[in-house]
Amino acid sequence: MGDVLAGFHAAWEFESDSVLIRYERGIRTPKLFQALGERRVPLEALQGVTLSPGRRGTVVLRAEPRAGADPLIDAAAGQLKEGSDPYRLVLPAERETLAEYYADELRGLLTESGPAERHLVAAPEPPLQFKAYDAKASFDGTSVSFRWFWTGASSAKWKAGDQKFAVADLSGVEWRSPEVFEGHLRLLRRDAHDQPAQADQDPATVVFGLGYGPVHESLPFAAAVLAAVRTAGPAAAVVAAPRRDPADIAERIRHLGELHQAGLVTDEEFSVKKAELLAEL
Repeated sequence: MGDVLAGFHAAWEFESDSVLIRYERGIRTPKLFQALGERRVPLEALQGVTLSPGRRGTVVLRAEPRAGADPLIDAAAGQLKEGSDPYRLVLPAERETLAEYYADELRGLLTESGPAERHLVAAPEPPLQFKAYDAKASFDGTSVSFRWFWTGASSAKWKAGDQKFAVADLSGVEWRSPEVFEGHLRLLRRDAHDQPAQADQDPATVVFGLGYGPVHESLPFAAAVLAAVRTAGPAAAVVAAPRRDPADIAERIRHLGELHQAGLVTDEEFSVKKAELLAEL
């Protein structure tokens, strides 16, 4: 198509085989968009397009990426807030007719659906780094390094010492948003089947906190590592550790509390087990 559709915080340029998304820089633009700068999304990475009413006199054009096509979306695992979704273009309501035209045109070019066999959208390029609550995390493209902070790292992490993990030794990445309870970045190791459930006790995990590991820094980092892991081999990519049903976790915690009240579980056992259950969310 070769046309450009500009909305709030971003502009989409439609090409014959891709959509080039350029994100604005400005105080009102989500920090994740500013960090991404621009992204070229091949049409084969998309499986649908929607147009829906937005808030306060706007409409929202959204491209739907295929599962496994974008390392950023894979790493986010559904945790991104609506306003930080890089596939949403918000426009004034008076441009609905124009947006509908582009949506129809784009739909007509899409031929793929279902999970992608490989990442089709480029991940942020290393070197990358960010500050977590208990460490500085760095990624140079071939290995991830954690350098512990004495003010935040647990004794278990200090005992283990600073860590360095080769991409070839990893099977995936688990990113839990710093905007939710117990945010962290966990590296899933191929040779470790008994990694500590508690993030602050696992030397392969850095813990987030207020002002530490923000989404616009830690998520691109996680996506870059995940893309490198997946490129390393077809069996290497594990998008994220499986998440338990929150209702099931809540029920197990309730039952654990009953055992605790009945004196069948000690205070220490209750605290440890509850933390393990919460970590499975």
